[in-house]
Amino acid sequence: MIEAPQLFPPRRAVLALATCASLGLTDAHAEVDFVHSIVPILKEHCGDCHSGEESKGGFSINTRELFLDDDTAVPGKADESYFIELILDPDPDFMMPPEKKPRVPEEHLAILKQWVNEGMKWEPGFTFGIPTYEPPFAPRRPELPAVSGGRTHPIDRIIDQHLAKHDQPRPAEADDATFLRRVSLDLVGLLPTAEETRAFLADKSPDKRAKKINELLDRDLPYTEHWLTFWNDLLRNDYDGTGFITKGRTQISHWLYESLKTNKPFDAMVTELIAPPNDSSAGFINGIKWRGTVSAGQTLPIQFSQSLSQSFLGINMKCASCHDSFIDRWTLAEAYNLAAIYSEEPLELHRCDKPTGEIAKAAWLFPEIGQVDPKAPKQERLAQLAALMTHPENGRVPRTIVNRLWGQLMGHGIVHPLDAMQTEPWNEDLLDWIATDFQDNGYDLKHTLRTIVTSLAYQSATSVLESETDEFSFDGPLPKRLTAEQFVDAIWQITGSAPTGFDAPVARGIVSPQLEEKLSFPSSWVWGPSVDNGGIPMHGEKILLKRDIKITKPIRSAGIIAAADNAFVLYLNNRQILDGVNWANLEAAPLPSQLRPGANRLLMTAENRGPKPNAAGAFAALRIEYEDGTDEVIVTDDQWQVSETVPKGTRPGKWNLSNLNWETARLLPNVTWKQKTDARIGKTLAVASAGSEHQVRASLLKADDLMRSLGRPNRDQIVTSRPNELTTLEAVDLSTSADLMDHLRSGAEKLATQRELSASQLVEEIYLATLSRLPSEKETKILTQSLGDSPEADQITDLLWAITMTPEFLFVR
Repeated sequence: MIEAPQLFPPRRAVLALATCASLGLTDAHAEVDFVHSIVPILKEHCGDCHSGEESKGGFSINTRELFLDDDTAVPGKADESYFIELILDPDPDFMMPPEKKPRVPEEHLAILKQWVNEGMKWEPGFTFGIPTYEPPFAPRRPELPAVSGGRTHPIDRIIDQHLAKHDQPRPAEADDATFLRRVSLDLVGLLPTAEETRAFLADKSPDKRAKKINELLDRDLPYTEHWLTFWNDLLRNDYDGTGFITKGRTQISHWLYESLKTNKPFDAMVTELIAPPNDSSAGFINGIKWRGTVSAGQTLPIQFSQSLSQSFLGINMKCASCHDSFIDRWTLAEAYNLAAIYSEEPLELHRCDKPTGEIAKAAWLFPEIGQVDPKAPKQERLAQLAALMTHPENGRVPRTIVNRLWGQLMGHGIVHPLDAMQTEPWNEDLLDWIATDFQDNGYDLKHTLRTIVTSLAYQSATSVLESETDEFSFDGPLPKRLTAEQFVDAIWQITGSAPTGFDAPVARGIVSPQLEEKLSFPSSWVWGPSVDNGGIPMHGEKILLKRDIKITKPIRSAGIIAAADNAFVLYLNNRQILDGVNWANLEAAPLPSQLRPGANRLLMTAENRGPKPNAAGAFAALRIEYEDGTDEVIVTDDQWQVSETVPKGTRPGKWNLSNLNWETARLLPNVTWKQKTDARIGKTLAVASAGSEHQVRASLLKADDLMRSLGRPNRDQIVTSRPNELTTLEAVDLSTSADLMDHLRSGAEKLATQRELSASQLVEEIYLATLSRLPSEKETKILTQSLGDSPEADQITDLLWAITMTPEFLFVR
């Protein structure tokens, strides 16, 4: 362990509170609900005199800004807020509400105080006054401003005009290292490799950023598996959870995966989700059929109304599903009429869960371009609605999705929050230009992503939003915390410890039944000379197996499987690839980059465990698919060599293999091993090798405790933006997660085997792999002194942990 506790704590758990302070973490607790708690209280007790056109005493509660005028309220300090003082004042000349009106009940006063102490959060766009903004429905194509300073990109022309109008300077340009890390994480969700970073920083061509953007968007599988997270959240799709066990919910995973992989136009996606041509995309509109009795607001038709409105129109229909909305213009009747498009039977309106006797009439929200026929069969009604949602004169749907894409990339929507599309955008021309460009280019999602990230606005240095309640002013992208999936993917990427299996029912590579059948060969197990003449290996006996391979043509993909009775570690070119301690399990790994042209070497240490002499064996199979369409399978057989001497340590790069006594490996006839493994060889090796060019991604797995802690939702509800704040729970989990430490240790052990790297080179490799930049001279000096000349795996583990806990790693800047 390194003698530098300020950098490498021997017990990471004690750093949880320090981490909270350094990252500005907050405690997770239930905050006051502004819409359902504060709005009714203020309307009841203050609205008659201080809202709408009324502002007695010069005081108005119409907006948060007016509420705070003259220090009438002090966010965070209820005891210093004048309006609280007036509510408590017994003097009839000062008390509020006035003497003839009912007093504010204690429970209402307690809620108001809590709201003030929590910062007086206000629903963006909400006003107690008469709304003055109604977004246009039809597409609007604004005229682009004149080019200024040679910045010709349409987004930059609009932004430059906006900045000039508000007397703001242009934000500085992000440096190359920052840009590369940002655009890689934003477009494919992965860190650039150390080699990628070196090459990009060394490239002097003026168009290297545009080339990198195109290259990233052309990586279909990484792009798909990154954006799967966004779409799973938006369409509340997952691989387990509420409803799946009882068949009250179905996945759209395969449909969604293929849609992203082929860059299906967004209007086609919307059409197939609203009017499903088959069951593969029907899970979205069919919602979750809850067990038992549910409230009127949770029936399948109402879920349809809410989901459709939120995902595609940016409308919060949940309030209007219970009563006329408090926060915008949508009514109970409109919510139910939309729900009636889906309903198989007459749908009675319920206000606050009580039946009204009124029957909904199937209709959608914007009749300007047409209406659904309420007398048509359900499937026809859905098809009519899908046509209206994707109508060329429907500008609302394109605005909503491009606003979501802008928010994902820039950290803040043009309309914000993203589900408040009735709110006035901070730049209407910007939103409308991107939306109509999206429509004019065939609803191409990748086109719009490319358009945004090629702008200098996106490539600016990051800004800082002091408070969500402050008026937004564009000054560059905002820092975004890594999603749970991005964090886990990054750890797997850095350490080479991604799993080989996944939960999403998708086909990553092309694994045909013919390939599985072709690879379904019998296993061949080997051991050393101790099995000669029927011998039984001693307990504790260890052997070292070796196989040299020569690669003479370009490789498309490769994968390897292995098992041993009882334990093994497998290395390729001195890097640990697999290990296992259960002979009945076939361990598997893709080999995206470990095989190289020319000479390669597989090494496998195997150990016979148990209290007495017993059968021992080792099995491995490597499949290589070449770019010319041919493939090769290399299995443990008599072409492998074996040594009964196993060098000490876990760094094959330091082993002097030429001094060992090598013999031909002995083939074994054990039937028990074959019975346990052979039936799984074909599929396991096919999956490992066919998808081997890309690591398995966290978006394909069910959420675990760490991912949930880091903000991955359970997706029982639609989630359109995740919290950007870190919590104390996350800090504790990041400091104590055994799984996280296992991954970091696995990566550290692999790095420790690379003895050709000096301590300074090791630090450089780690910085490039984690932060996408070179370490400073000061950082290099401190860390090389701490690591010493021959760092051990424990030291490297602590270094990896320390770096991955820094804000520089945890945020996309």
